[in-house]
Amino acid sequence: MKVLHIESGRHLYGGAKQVLYIMEGLAQRGVENLLACPPGAHIAQPARASAQVFELPMKGDLDFGLVGRLRRLIAAEQPDLVHIHSRRGADLWGGLAARRAGVPCVLSRRVDNPEPRWLVKLKYRLYDHVITISQGIRQVLLAEGLAPEQVSCVRSAVDPKPYLIDYDPAGFKAALGLAPDALLVGTVAQLIPRKGHRHLLAALPAVLAKHPRLQVLIFGRGPLEAELRQAISDQGLSGQVRLLGFRDDLPAVLGCLDLLVHPADMEGLGVSLLQASAARVPIIATRAGGMPEAVRDGRNGLLIAPGDVAGLAAAMNRLLDDAALRQTMGQAGRQLVLNEFSIDAMCEGNLAVYRRLLNA
Repeated sequence: MKVLHIESGRHLYGGAKQVLYIMEGLAQRGVENLLACPPGAHIAQPARASAQVFELPMKGDLDFGLVGRLRRLIAAEQPDLVHIHSRRGADLWGGLAARRAGVPCVLSRRVDNPEPRWLVKLKYRLYDHVITISQGIRQVLLAEGLAPEQVSCVRSAVDPKPYLIDYDPAGFKAALGLAPDALLVGTVAQLIPRKGHRHLLAALPAVLAKHPRLQVLIFGRGPLEAELRQAISDQGLSGQVRLLGFRDDLPAVLGCLDLLVHPADMEGLGVSLLQASAARVPIIATRAGGMPEAVRDGRNGLLIAPGDVAGLAAAMNRLLDDAALRQTMGQAGRQLVLNEFSIDAMCEGNLAVYRRLLNA
């Protein structure tokens, strides 16, 4: 079996990492992988271990020429199936290229934001099957009119091995110039509006009143960085909140957190939630999208309503007050990831969809 994967993202964020995991697993199962990605994309170099990589210009939704470039690649390489993993024009133009070439096409849907029913009706006829990374996203698509037999859920996965280590919280705090008894709360997300950083900043005064030695570490980068930095300053939080940017060594430090907070307004599943659980860090997230599938309320974390600042503050205070509860939830989270979010299960799920389409 030969599969052409299309990934238009330039950075190796959660979605692109999932593509790497899938291609590595498929290669181990005898599948020949091809990857089309933008020139200089961070996925290109690591992908070469499990795929033949083709770097093509991918300029977004208005890049009409992408249809021709992908069509020529399909004609030259003759894949049995095309799997589109991202949006930003790759979904529409990739679907059109596969349709014109007469090659079965699968779309992975990683976000839970709704689309107009008329657009769903037009766009999704390009795909022979849609794979969602959570049941929450699958329900969004069914509510928009897709037939149940056209949509499967294959949950995202995380490689737990980098997080199954002995962490050194005291050393990490010392490197940041913090006291050994400081409590650490972190967020790991792109700095974009729907990740809900503003809710965390709004909740902090009520939390700092009870936990004045609390430190908040914000991992990630994005277009909101300058705005967030200004908000932190304006709200007098510069001594308690740090923007740490994108960290390549995240697996080495994530388990040093006492708590991960992810107050997103929308989220397909949340790979950072799986990573935190693998590192035995309890989580506070919202009941949006697929997050309740990654965070089981009362088991490996607490769930609140999206945008509920008072509820977020109360949940943070509850967990920060109770070290034993944090430890219990952290251990339960690791077991959840090991049991339900394995890379093997994700690869087998995608491969089962491929085989159904090709056999049909």
